Amino acid sequence: MARMSSRIASFASLSLIGFSLTGCVAQEKYNALKLDRDQMAERLGLSESQASQFRGENEVLKKQLDAIASANGSKDGLASNLVTQNAALQAQLDELNKKYADALSRVGVNGSPLPAELNNELQAFAAQNPDLVEFDSAHGMVKFKSDVTFGVGDAELTPKAKEAISRFATILNSGGAAQYELLVAGHTDNQPVRNPQTIAKGHKDNWYLSAHRAISVSNALQSDRVNSGRIGVLGYAEYRPVASNASASGQGQNRRVEVLILPTTVKGSSVANAPTQMTPKAPANTLNKDTATTDNKPMLNK
Repeated sequence: MARMSSRIASFASLSLIGFSLTGCVAQEKYNALKLDRDQMAERLGLSESQASQFRGENEVLKKQLDAIASANGSKDGLASNLVTQNAALQAQLDELNKKYADALSRVGVNGSPLPAELNNELQAFAAQNPDLVEFDSAHGMVKFKSDVTFGVGDAELTPKAKEAISRFATILNSGGAAQYELLVAGHTDNQPVRNPQTIAKGHKDNWYLSAHRAISVSNALQSDRVNSGRIGVLGYAEYRPVASNASASGQGQNRRVEVLILPTTVKGSSVANAPTQMTPKAPANTLNKDTATTDNKPMLNK
């Protein structure tokens, strides 16, 4: 009897152990399946998020492509407009160059293309400012000498030059000269621009410097009531010399701003019209691109 009781107890213990083991296995399988499900749900959610992001990016790209496609016509129109503007500017430049060449080749009555009274006034003006101005009666041209007309290393006019140009403007606005066209042409010598301070002020090379100095003279004339519609501005750098650049004196002659007075009238021109400045004036300066030199001892230049 005791032995049977022991066997029953053992069987019960084994049953409990078996049941316990069976319960553990089922729980582990459940946990594993749940973990797999959770991981799959997480991956699904991530995929859906990425898909949504891709759809958004695709929509943005589509809008950008649509905008580019719709802008093609506008860009073609802008390009065509720029071509037209460039052609118009080139035509204006060609016309100014032709007027300049014609002015240098013309021969007037009694050696001057200008009326006698105006010619006499300009001769007197040059005589009053011999260190600053020369008057070429044969071509109706007033030449401003760059070395004394401008500040050192720049297109800034000296106070004396401003005073002279003011007097010159009075002559241009008086009598029969008030409607004449004017060409303002800047010139340099053949020395390249190297001075860092000159370059920093925007005068990158002789083309810039010659044009900027011509503009400065033009602006001064307009400030003194010379109508902007009468004025054309050109820059020739070193390519229209009047003397040899082999000497300092020749270089000095080549550094100049010419104002050619063309005895042709401009329609709609009025002395009373307000002046229009072409560019802002440059700041004060410390070094001269055109510093005077001697043949034996060249000084700092450009």
